[in-house]
Amino acid sequence: MAALDLFGRRWILRIMWELRDRPLGFRPLQQRCDGMSSSVLQQRLNDLQATLLVERDAAGAYRLTALGRDACHELRGLVRWSDRWAAELDRQPTDRPTAGPPPSA
Repeated sequence: MAALDLFGRRWILRIMWELRDRPLGFRPLQQRCDGMSSSVLQQRLNDLQATLLVERDAAGAYRLTALGRDACHELRGLVRWSDRWAAELDRQPTDRPTAGPPPSA
């Protein structure tokens, strides 16, 4: 449940996604995250460092730890599922009603 709580926090998965291939400094990471506020990015990086998923390298850039890389690897199954889900949604007729509250009785 702790992992679900962490991954459910806004921007956490996005930050991990952006760090999956290479370390990034604060500003480049902020730009890749659609310019999120610096205070939110700093808080999320602190969360990820406290949970041992992100660390800073000798140059000061942020990078995934071995645990962070393992988490990204495990999340790839969710990415594959979400691709299948998106494709299925795309195949649905556009006049299909959207989810909402049930009609009043």
